Amino acid sequence: MTSTLQALEAQWIIQYTAPYALENHSLIIAGETIHDILPTESAREKYPDIERITLDQHALIPGFINTHNHAAMTLFRGMADDLPLMTWLNEHIWPAEGQWVSHAFVKDGTELAIAEMLLSGTTTFSDMYFFPEAAAEVIETSGIKAQLCTPILEFPTNWGSGPEEYIEKTRKLLAQYSEHPRITIAAGPHAPYTVSDNTFKECIKLQQETGCAIQVHLHETQFEVDEAEKEHNSRPVARLNQLGALNHNTQCVHMTALNDDDIKMVAESGAHIVHCPESNLKLASGFAPINKAQAKNINISLGTDGAASNNDLDMLSELRTAAMLAKAVDSDATALSAIEALKAATINGAKALNIDSRTGSLEQGKLADIIAIDLSHLHCQPVYDPISQIVYTARSDQITNVWSEGNLLVRDRQLTRMDTREILQKANNWKEQIQASRSAS
Repeated sequence: MTSTLQALEAQWIIQYTAPYALENHSLIIAGETIHDILPTESAREKYPDIERITLDQHALIPGFINTHNHAAMTLFRGMADDLPLMTWLNEHIWPAEGQWVSHAFVKDGTELAIAEMLLSGTTTFSDMYFFPEAAAEVIETSGIKAQLCTPILEFPTNWGSGPEEYIEKTRKLLAQYSEHPRITIAAGPHAPYTVSDNTFKECIKLQQETGCAIQVHLHETQFEVDEAEKEHNSRPVARLNQLGALNHNTQCVHMTALNDDDIKMVAESGAHIVHCPESNLKLASGFAPINKAQAKNINISLGTDGAASNNDLDMLSELRTAAMLAKAVDSDATALSAIEALKAATINGAKALNIDSRTGSLEQGKLADIIAIDLSHLHCQPVYDPISQIVYTARSDQITNVWSEGNLLVRDRQLTRMDTREILQKANNWKEQIQASRSAS
C-alpha cells in the first residue's frame, strides 16, 4: 500500500479545530483522499519509502469552494464596467447574451474561468449559466468539481423557450449526472423578479422529487426589495418562504437588503447565504449584514459572482474583502475573523453545497482537495500567524500547487491538464468578434 502514498511536507497545515495551524507536519495522500496528518518526523518514520514533496515554506489549506459564479461570463469581462446593476443587466449584459451565448461560447468561456480558478486555488465551484451541458464538458477534462445550476426564467433565452423547457432540461440533466463523482445539478431560478410563483413551485417540486439544491439571486439590492413590496405586497424572502422555497437545500445569493425579520426567516429555514462582496461593491448593490446573519447561525459561504461584474474569480481576494467589509459594516474589528473568512471560502461552501462530509477541510478520510501557498514572500514576513498572513497579506500568485481529489492540477504555478496558450487564443478570438460587432453598431 505504501507505494500508492504521497507525503506533502509543509511548514504549516491549517485545520479547523485547535490548534488551527499545525507546524512542521505532513499530509499523506492515498489516491483521492487524505490518509493521514502527522508531524513530519513521525511521517518519515511511519512511511519511510513513499514519495515526498517538500513544501517547507508553505501552508496547506483546503481548496477554495466558490459557491456562486457565471463562469462563461469571463468572455464579457470588462465589457460594461462602472454601471448600476439594472443598467448593466438590461442595457448591456442581456443584449450581449442574446447575441453571443451558445454552446461554443459557454464551453470556451468556462474553460477560461476554470483555468483562472484553478491557478487561484479553487477546486470546487457553483455555476449558474446557460448551456450547462457545455460547461460540464470542460469540467470533465479539467479535474475540477462543480455544481451546475440550470438557469430558470419566465422568458426565452438562447438556451430555451421558457420555464417549462428549462425545468424539463433540468430534469434530464439531473438524471444524466445523478451518479457523476464531480458534477451535481441544481435548479437555478434566477431571481424573484424574473420567476413567477408557479415556476418557483415547479422548482420546489423538482427539489422534493430529486433532492437537488435550489440557488437563487435574492435581495440583491434595496430597489429589488422595494419593487417586490409594491408588486407582491411582500418582501422576496417572505414570499419565497411562504412558497416553501427556503430550506436547508437552498442557496440564497447576495442578500444585501435584509432586515431582522428576513434574517430570522432564513435562519429558521436552514437556508444558506452566498456572500459575493466584491461584485456587490462594484455594482453598488449594498452590504450584506454578515455579522447579524452569523449571530443567528446562518451558514455563510463565499462566491465571486461572474467576471463581468467582479472582475476576477480570485477567492483569496474575495475572502479578504469579505473580512474587511464585515468589520466596516458593523464598526467591529472582530467581525469575520481570519479563520472565519477562511472557513467561508472552504468548509462553509462545502456545507452550502451539501458536500462537507467529503471536502472543505483537511481531515483524514476527506478528499485531497488541497492548496499549497508559499508564505516566504517579503510582504508576508514575519509570519506570526499563518492564517492571518493568508487572509490579510497573501496573493493568489503565491499559490504554487493545487490538488483536486489527489490529482495535481497545478504544479509550480502551471496547469497540468489545460493548455493556457490555446485558452488565451480562444478568448482573444471571442473578444475580436464581440468588439467588431459593438463597433459596427
